[in-house]
Amino acid sequence: MALVSSLLIEVCVDSVQSAINAAQGGADRLELCANLGLGGGTTPSIGLLRTVQKAIDGIPIMAMIRPRTGDFLYSDQELDVMLEDIRVFKEQGVRGVVVGILDKHGRVDVERMKQVVDEALPLEVCFHRAFDMTRDAEEALRDIESIGGISRILTSGHGKTVPEALTTLTSLILTTKDLIENEPWGLTILPGSGINPSTVGPILNALLPLGLQEIHLSGSRWIGSDMVFKREGMGMGIGGDGEWGVWMVDGENISEVRDVADERWEAHHVGDEK
Repeated sequence: MALVSSLLIEVCVDSVQSAINAAQGGADRLELCANLGLGGGTTPSIGLLRTVQKAIDGIPIMAMIRPRTGDFLYSDQELDVMLEDIRVFKEQGVRGVVVGILDKHGRVDVERMKQVVDEALPLEVCFHRAFDMTRDAEEALRDIESIGGISRILTSGHGKTVPEALTTLTSLILTTKDLIENEPWGLTILPGSGINPSTVGPILNALLPLGLQEIHLSGSRWIGSDMVFKREGMGMGIGGDGEWGVWMVDGENISEVRDVADERWEAHHVGDEK
C-alpha cells in the first residue's frame, strides 16, 4: 500500500556538505546552524544559508537564532542581535526560526519570546532545547502555549535523550493536545536527541499512537581532517576530536532512520485503517 504521507524528519546541519548528505538520506526539513559540534549550534551566516539553499533547492530550512553558546539568559544587546538576525533571515526565504529564551529562574522568558515571535511572524517559530533547561517541563509548555504563534517545541523530554524520557514526552504530547484544542494555531512536540537507527523504532512504537508527526536528529559524527601537516601542540582551544576534525552528517544514518520511520509509519496507519 502506497504511503499518502510519512513521518517528517528534520536534520540539524552546520555545513553545505552536511545539508547535502541529509537531503540525500531523506531529510524533509533542515535546521541550519553554526558550531553544532562545539556547543549545540549558533546562528548561521547568510553565506552558509544561501549556499545551502542552492545546494538543496526545495527543502525547507529553519534557521537557528542563538547569538552565542552557553546559557539562554540574554542581555538586552543580545536580544537586539537576535531580533536583527530574524529580520535578515525573513528576507532570505527560510521556513522559520529556531529560538529559545529563559529567565534567570529557569522559566521561559515569556515577554522576550513575545518580542521574538512578533518579529518572526508569519514565519514558523520553533522553541528549541532551551526547553530542556527549564525548571519544570509542564510549566514551560504552558508558558510557551500562552505566547501564541509558536509552531513546535524541540525537546528531549527533559532528559538527556529521547529514549530516556519517553514517559515525559508522552505527557507533553497529551498535554499539548489538550491545551491547543480550541486554539487557532498548532503547537506540536518535536522529539530530538539520541534518535538514531537503533533507537528510532522503539521511539516510534511509543509515540506514533499519540499522533507524533515529526522527529529531529543530527545523524552526525566527527570525521578526520584531510590536513597532512598538523602543527604539534597548537590549536584553537577546542581540544579533542573537534580540534582538527569536521562535524558532519552521516547520510547513511539518515537513510536508515528514514527506512525505519517509513516502515513504522505505514504499519501504524495501515493498522488504523483496519
